[in-house]
Amino acid sequence: MRTVLVTGPGGSGRTTLAAASALAAAREGRRTLLVTTDPVPGLTGSPAGAAPAVTADGLHHVRTDSAGHFRAELTALQDRASGVLDLLGANRMDGEELTELPGSHQLALLHTLHRAAAGDWSEDRYDVLVVDLPPLADALALLALPGQLRRYLRRLLPPERQAARALRPMLAQIAGVPMPAQWLYEAAARKDTELAAVERLLGDRTTTLRLVAEPGPAAEDALGRARTGIALHGLRVDTLVANRVLPRHSSDPWFADLAARQDKCLDLWRAGPEALTEVPHLGRDPRTADDLAPLGAHCVPDERTPGPAPDPWWTEDTRDEPGGDALLTWCLPLPGAVKEELRLVRRGDELLLTAGEFHRTLRLESALRRCTVAGAALTDGVLRVRFAPDPELWPRAR
Repeated sequence: MRTVLVTGPGGSGRTTLAAASALAAAREGRRTLLVTTDPVPGLTGSPAGAAPAVTADGLHHVRTDSAGHFRAELTALQDRASGVLDLLGANRMDGEELTELPGSHQLALLHTLHRAAAGDWSEDRYDVLVVDLPPLADALALLALPGQLRRYLRRLLPPERQAARALRPMLAQIAGVPMPAQWLYEAAARKDTELAAVERLLGDRTTTLRLVAEPGPAAEDALGRARTGIALHGLRVDTLVANRVLPRHSSDPWFADLAARQDKCLDLWRAGPEALTEVPHLGRDPRTADDLAPLGAHCVPDERTPGPAPDPWWTEDTRDEPGGDALLTWCLPLPGAVKEELRLVRRGDELLLTAGEFHRTLRLESALRRCTVAGAALTDGVLRVRFAPDPELWPRAR
């Protein structure tokens, strides 16, 4: 399944372009599912939380329901924890009185992606999945969320602890407090399975990120900051869509000045790392499927399966170089990163990396786990972390 994740700075028209891309794929005869969080003008989609509805030209459209998902999850949690809640004398809450909390929007979208990947709504798998993500900064945080949540679950409820469940009654008597019930580990395992499926979808070689931006200084600044997070999380960008491009050579001086400013930004984007696609301004807000059609013609998802993604990080071995230090260097491209905003912490077999507003916990390769961090440097947009082999762990040459 070809998956296209669409995002961009707020107000750039990413929802419209996501719908147009999905519609164009469907009109080519490919079975396409569009996932959005809001209604799309011109598409008669299903109500939020319902099964996908068939819209114009056979396109399937589903909307996330964050409020409904939050109520269902919390109600189910209360049912599973009934014994503990009764012991504490807690009063349960009805679904009608539950109001969703911050973060429920992201969890509902991840749940929808899991259902789409698992094929819950159709016996036949979709050929194309187009997902309208939140604005750029929030989208990058969302795409990192499955890995972060799985790490938290493993730390708080280690799977190996389940082997001691037969000892829980005895341990409860010794400690004087009830031990975690089996349902808690089972719930964690179910959630881990769901998050793992979303991680596989996001990391699949057929999944790409599509950036939508209206040419201008604000969009250029937003993209410059986001490129660091995109590289840090190993995401693949298939194209940068310049949306609402104004016609050139207008006789109106004010209009011509706006077009000239866009051209200046487009020149920078043409020289940038992403492939550029220009979508002309319609002169009006899209309101029908016919309005979406000319937009989708410029950014229809490629039917071909993308090739294997190049490894975004690589290791340089200088141990055998003449005059070189006995070091291994792990290279992480971080375009746009600022030295003063970088923070690096080694914790066991993990490397905790902060680059401005972006964070990621990276598991070290087996060779690097047997080394100590000897230093780091940011040069030409590449962070090079130097590792020195630990004599206590590294095999000695005879």
